[in-house]
Amino acid sequence: MSVKNILVFGYGAHGRHIAKGLLDDGYLLKIVEEKEENYQRAIEDGFTESVRIDMSSDEALLELDPQSYDQVVCIMDDEHYNVFITLSLSSLFPELSIVAISDSIHTSSKLKLAGASKVIDLYEVSANRIHNILNRPVATQLLKDFVMSKTGISFMEMEVPKGSFLHGKKIDDVDFSCYDVLLVGLVDKSVNVHSFEFVTAGHEHTLESGDIIVCMGEVEKLRNFKKLLHRKVDLCREVKA
Repeated sequence: MSVKNILVFGYGAHGRHIAKGLLDDGYLLKIVEEKEENYQRAIEDGFTESVRIDMSSDEALLELDPQSYDQVVCIMDDEHYNVFITLSLSSLFPELSIVAISDSIHTSSKLKLAGASKVIDLYEVSANRIHNILNRPVATQLLKDFVMSKTGISFMEMEVPKGSFLHGKKIDDVDFSCYDVLLVGLVDKSVNVHSFEFVTAGHEHTLESGDIIVCMGEVEKLRNFKKLLHRKVDLCREVKA
């Protein structure tokens, strides 16, 4: 039987894209948020069943009765809070099936340890176009909705220019999320100009000018990031400093 009722924790950047795609396809969603801004945005987007609660409260989570839903999905933008919510739910409801969204291989491991039944790694999704992580139709639709054009998400190839702040940097040392893009993979010119490697492969790589990187994100954010590659200074690192 296909999933009809879905309880979604989080209506930030990732949650909004995924939830709107599922709503368009006729699924019944209830959004759970803690931030007033995200809660109001969910209401405005048509999720009239949305609720705003203190997610650190076991009593509030128990009142939601998540076991009455066909699927529970955790999509908090803050990876640490996403792990916390997953852990809280799995502790309160040991038999609950939880799908958690991750944007890094490290977070995926933490979510599995926290009790997530299934973890959807956005890097893995964007790289491999996975259409069957779960045996339920909603999983396929959830993944497709995230990467297809109706969510505003796209891919872009970019060559690392000479003098770029990326030159000489290890992939793990660059905070791509600060620029609102996700690094999917790259072509290492020093190895094979025709060999594309997904970042999920886990190999440590030092970027050099001439390397081709493939990023995923909103089209406008991708274009802005491509322009910023010509800068010698990492603006995000400079701001944090």
